[in-house]
Amino acid sequence: MSLSREQKLGGIFAASAYTLWGIAPLYFKQIDFIPATEILLHRIIWSFFLLFLVLLALKQGDKVMAVLRQPKMLGWLLLSALLLGGNWGLFIWAVNSNHMLDASLGYYINPLLNVLLGMLFLGERLRKLQWLAVLLAGSGVLLQVLTFGSVPWIALTLAGSFAIYGLMRKKLAVDAISGLFIESLLLMPLALWYWWQFADSNTANLLNNSWQLNSYLVAAALVTTVPLLCFIAGARRLQLSTMGFFQYIGPSFMFVFGVWLYHEPFAAERLLTFGLIWLALLFYSADAWLFNQQQRRARQSAVK
Repeated sequence: MSLSREQKLGGIFAASAYTLWGIAPLYFKQIDFIPATEILLHRIIWSFFLLFLVLLALKQGDKVMAVLRQPKMLGWLLLSALLLGGNWGLFIWAVNSNHMLDASLGYYINPLLNVLLGMLFLGERLRKLQWLAVLLAGSGVLLQVLTFGSVPWIALTLAGSFAIYGLMRKKLAVDAISGLFIESLLLMPLALWYWWQFADSNTANLLNNSWQLNSYLVAAALVTTVPLLCFIAGARRLQLSTMGFFQYIGPSFMFVFGVWLYHEPFAAERLLTFGLIWLALLFYSADAWLFNQQQRRARQSAVK
């Protein structure tokens, strides 16, 4: 497959992933009466079974076994699994505890962290407008800390954990489905242990639930797995900094839902912080567009 075809396919995967993530809060709000930790264990368990069926259908068991024979690779996948699980859990809690705007801010910051990680670990060089975007975003966060005395810890934790997860998955030589299956396999003992020992809500016993509620809980597999597979497939085809361009889709949905659908307070410090980060993303987008135009002209000149 040609490079341009691969990049287009990567773009489709990335746009699909971030759109699905953007509307995911609507799903979690339907079950916000269930503790976030219990929703998290359902995400892990049912995703494991769904991925197991996908692997069987695609006959990729040999790839999984090959990875399971590599202790060092398993160690890295355990670390990425813990990052992912922590990100999932915090996101669920944020959405269902009326912190959707904080989650939105985190995923607006994430593409700029992707740029920094791409520079530090993948040898991707930052251009002038990218540097300006990063500095503006950092200024937005610093302004909130210094002026209003509040650290946007939810946003920073969500952004940081997912940026590092994306970097790790890009560096690890594991295909998307096998890697995600092994991550869910490594998280399964923790999820089952928590379910058995600590889950004590009225909905913890599935036999006591209606079939509609159990259907919602099992659907966590689709809500979780489908966008992640799209994300990983996109990340392996695109530069990490390019993936960041599509990230605007998800937090924009969350921002709209948080302000206009769920009426979360949008205080002055949030307005200033969001404003600086939106300005940063505007410069980042302009840089991406200019760079793509330059690359296109270079390819056309090469053909001539």
